[in-house]
Amino acid sequence: MRLLPVLGLLLAPLAATAAEGMWTFDNFPAARVRQELGVDVTPAWLERVRLATVRIEGGCSGSFVSPDGLILTNHHCVVECLRELSTPDDDISARGFLARRRGDERRCESEQVSVLTRIEDVTARVREAVGDAAGAAANTRRKAALASLEQACTGSYPADDARTCEAVTLYGGGQYFLHHYRRYDDVRLVFAPEYAIGFFGGDPDNFNFPRYSLDVAFLRAWHKGRPARTPQFHRIRAGGAGAGEAVFVPGHPGSTDRLRTQAELDFLRTVAEPRWLLRASELRGRYARFGDESAENLRIVTEPRFYVENGIKARRLGLETLSDRGFIAATADREASLKAAMLADPALAPSAGAFDAVARAVAVQRTIDVPYTYVERGAGFQGELMAWARTLVRAAAERDKPNAERLREYSEARIPGLAQYVLAPAPTYPALEQLRLQFGLEKLQEALGQDDPLVRRLLAADSPRSLAERLVAGTRLADPAVRRELWEGGAAAVAASTDPLIVLAREVDVDARHWRRRYEDEVESVISAASEQLAAARFAVSGTTTYPDATFTLRLAYGTVAGWREGETDVEPFTDIDGLFRRATGSPPFALPPSWLAARDRLPGAARLNFASTADIIGGNSGSGVLDAEGRLVGIIFDGNIHSLGGDYWFDADRNRAVAVHPAALLAALEKVYGARKLRRELTVEP
Repeated sequence: MRLLPVLGLLLAPLAATAAEGMWTFDNFPAARVRQELGVDVTPAWLERVRLATVRIEGGCSGSFVSPDGLILTNHHCVVECLRELSTPDDDISARGFLARRRGDERRCESEQVSVLTRIEDVTARVREAVGDAAGAAANTRRKAALASLEQACTGSYPADDARTCEAVTLYGGGQYFLHHYRRYDDVRLVFAPEYAIGFFGGDPDNFNFPRYSLDVAFLRAWHKGRPARTPQFHRIRAGGAGAGEAVFVPGHPGSTDRLRTQAELDFLRTVAEPRWLLRASELRGRYARFGDESAENLRIVTEPRFYVENGIKARRLGLETLSDRGFIAATADREASLKAAMLADPALAPSAGAFDAVARAVAVQRTIDVPYTYVERGAGFQGELMAWARTLVRAAAERDKPNAERLREYSEARIPGLAQYVLAPAPTYPALEQLRLQFGLEKLQEALGQDDPLVRRLLAADSPRSLAERLVAGTRLADPAVRRELWEGGAAAVAASTDPLIVLAREVDVDARHWRRRYEDEVESVISAASEQLAAARFAVSGTTTYPDATFTLRLAYGTVAGWREGETDVEPFTDIDGLFRRATGSPPFALPPSWLAARDRLPGAARLNFASTADIIGGNSGSGVLDAEGRLVGIIFDGNIHSLGGDYWFDADRNRAVAVHPAALLAALEKVYGARKLRRELTVEP
């Protein structure tokens, strides 16, 4: 990857180049956008866009596109719902789905969507609660304060108002906010195309451009038994945006590491990313072999295999960025420049030791990362059944504690989402569950060694394969009624349970809490305190003229519709429907579904299908709307190009591109391929 175009940025970390940035709505650089693009982004514009943008809690974004709760997002953002609703005899994931009447819309039991309604700065209140505490004590106070603020905020709304509040940390602890959300837990599937067109090109085309994919889907938010009222929604501009036109992407980018220290980046480069890639590559091979065994196996493994392959490609390119000599040198210079500025300022000089504090904490992290990753974070205990078991066991213990003393993910604000996850009637497949659990146990044994006390307890008389077989065959957790009994029965029910996976989860939880406590006390607390000091230094130098790292909270990116130059070739920003048919080979992943082949003569071949822009996106932006200066929807983000995969750590304005579905293709597909006339009429479409 070419890093020279961004070298100046890395040497001057508090500046931002055109199109770079995942900006919070309360700190959007409107003056800069006015100067660079000639577009006036007003507070009223930001308010409308914020209320029309949704967070899909599984890790995606979306847009309201009608006043009746209709949500436009990606096909790959609804694959879990499609999996839940599919059966061996009716695989709607493969064949697609269209609800021709609202009564035909099918509920996605495990899905939730949220809309950010208010942003409240609570930095001063958190700092006051922490007081003069240091180290682990400060970390405990900070978490307790955030949990209490969340609980009080959520409790300030009527119980039936579907509101919740989440504490958000920005700039590594430089700021703390409460985000107020309206949450919808009744989310229904309206439309999804066939897998073959939703992921046309498959893994070979993934993160590449030109692309030819209709990666779109429609959901609907329901509230109290009827479609939700959503007066703020995006109109659709049928012609889309032209080359060079300004565009805006509101969405929920997952996470970035652009403000990390050298010590943290080195840990990612030498430990975390290589270890993850090795494990995921082996799992991908096992999934491939499993899928080759039968058509049914292929059906049930397609979704998990997609996510593994997607992650491998993304993290492999991220590792290449971390390992690039130019990137290493530039980030080292950036850190040295900030440290020099701190030492030159008597008020900031005492905080310059924060870099060394982070380095010492990372050294501890290196020593405990293997057991922390495999035991607490669950790399050694894979599968949906095991995840439910661990959640049930831990929730039973945490829900008996005062809210401020709980683990953050089990706070009162998060319990409703956890309950929906655990109780949703999602299908499970014993053969796949056994594969995943066996794989995790094998990696646990390999990573910790046979002499590790936990490994000895679990595998003294079993192999990973025999233990996985026995656990999956003996558990009753696939039955949602059993999970409900355990959830509602609380600590007493979980303690009395003889279900083998619950027994295993109880056994593992003791060790898992030990490694979590060590990580929080010896690593997290130190890095959190140091990050607050570094954030304060950055604020002292330039205020908040730069953007915080992504945290799966609402952000707004901007840019222009543009291609780029790849070697000696200019990559144009648009593809069209004719190009889709030329690219089709008749064999997966380049095989078109019968519906598209039958509609070939009815489709406008010159209609644009996908396009690229310079907007700064990352995972979590999937499903984000692309808007023009008036706030009209001109695209749906579904991917980035290959150069964007270093976006966790930096932004290359010359070559990073976001890839979106064009509205012309969406409208043509609804009308000419699927005959979705009622759905098409619900959309407000402008020429």
